[in-house]
Amino acid sequence: MLPIYNVPDAQVSILKRRMVGERAYPERLLAGVERIFGEGVTPEQAVKRILESVRLEGDEALRRWSEKIDGVKLDSFRVPASSFAEAMGSLPPRLIEALRTAAERIRSFHRRQPIPSWEENGLGQRFTPVERVGVYVPGGSAPLPSSLLMSVIPAQVAGVEEIIVCTPPEPHPAILAAAAICGVESVYRLGGAQAIAAMAFGTESLPKVDKIVGAGNVFVTLAKKQVYGLVGLDGLAGPTETMVIADATANPDWVAADLLAQAEHDPLATAILLTPDLALAKAVQQAVERQLPRLSRREIIRQSLESNGGIVLVRDLDEAARLADEFAPEHLCLSVAEPRPLMDKIRNAGGFFLGEYSFEVLGDYVAGPSHVMPTSGTARFASPLNVYDFLKISSVIGLEPSLARELSAVSAEIAHAEGLTAHAAAAELRLGGAPLPTE
Repeated sequence: MLPIYNVPDAQVSILKRRMVGERAYPERLLAGVERIFGEGVTPEQAVKRILESVRLEGDEALRRWSEKIDGVKLDSFRVPASSFAEAMGSLPPRLIEALRTAAERIRSFHRRQPIPSWEENGLGQRFTPVERVGVYVPGGSAPLPSSLLMSVIPAQVAGVEEIIVCTPPEPHPAILAAAAICGVESVYRLGGAQAIAAMAFGTESLPKVDKIVGAGNVFVTLAKKQVYGLVGLDGLAGPTETMVIADATANPDWVAADLLAQAEHDPLATAILLTPDLALAKAVQQAVERQLPRLSRREIIRQSLESNGGIVLVRDLDEAARLADEFAPEHLCLSVAEPRPLMDKIRNAGGFFLGEYSFEVLGDYVAGPSHVMPTSGTARFASPLNVYDFLKISSVIGLEPSLARELSAVSAEIAHAEGLTAHAAAAELRLGGAPLPTE
């Protein structure tokens, strides 16, 4: 059963934030690492070994790791053009239409983001898109065509020239259909850390990218962390999370369904309800127990709820807002009578879902904003994936001579204060003044 906590107990358990990678790895995961890499090898060490081998050996290392980890022998990595048409033809028309609708809404939303290049009085800024982007699309226990749409479309709106997608072999037809709908032709059958390595370093078959985006499993996250600096990143995705704030007006069956939907992602996923209403808390508990047995991923959900989920009884909605602000959840669902005033009290959340009809699953698929959102409390300083993630700002300085001379004197004064005489001399030469320093 979904446990009920008081606030002090919740703050030292389910509301306590951990650093990315601090969570204990499941025993099954550690056993798999040891089986492939040898006794005593940690996930971090395994990822480092994969990255280094791909950097040195290129495609040969990719083939070796794909066979060893995924059990697939690959002669070539790129998905052939014919596979996209086959995928489109193999799926139900209603699914194709749903993917098209989602793509249209995602594109429409991101087109509203302004890209304000400007120049005035000799100063300005210029926005230019990143040249080549790599998108990782999970495809293991749950293939996610929605993640392809949510990552690729903002990059296209930004004007990225080349987008490549990596997804584990063998790609689900829905992922290939989503790529076709977006017009992406460069899809590679590579998963896990080896995919991140291929995009970061480049190989004989894959070009090196400038930035990698998209969430994945723990090995994808560890690999992204280790290649940061060589390439740009959208962030380090921790396990997904939803926090619901609900009052007595909320429908307990709907609240339960929203918590269960989040928990089915991963045994490490977090689903938390904050409520001042004990009767609602108990009703949600009971609804979770009723709904869980009929769900296909019920064992994953059960593990998630037992390890990371729960209901927190708060004094009032103001206390719920304070706790939510401290937790900075990826998704914050406000299932209350007046959601907007409550939202105004909260600064930190990847996405706000206002009212019970704006539920988080709509955000996962079709509402419009990207569902790639900051996790692990990083909503305190990070944003959902958006057009700006694929743009660079360059400062533009083109001053008129009269203003340059005026500012040269100011610059020289500051340079002398810093003891940087070469800086001062470069400015003073523009004044026709002091000679080069002799000491």
